[in-house]
Amino acid sequence: MKRYYIIVEGQVQGVGFRNFTQLTAIRHNCTGYVRNMKNGMVEIQIQGDENNIRQVLKTLKEGNHFIQVDNVTIKEISLVPNEEKFKCEY
Repeated sequence: MKRYYIIVEGQVQGVGFRNFTQLTAIRHNCTGYVRNMKNGMVEIQIQGDENNIRQVLKTLKEGNHFIQVDNVTIKEISLVPNEEKFKCEY
């Protein structure tokens, strides 16, 4: 079990990126949150099995027709005990 703090840069606001992230994380049994930052980037904290997190990141980097990820910064952080779901924060 791992937890990462992630900053995503690119065309990631106003294109459904948070919902895309939430659905992808839930599909891969991860918990945490995603939220927009005032500087146009998106902040993610994600927790789960490392292979599942890797799959989430792969999908996010691929994006969709609207999302374009230019850069991802990842830092391992402490686990959050008893976290039950992945949510979009506003």
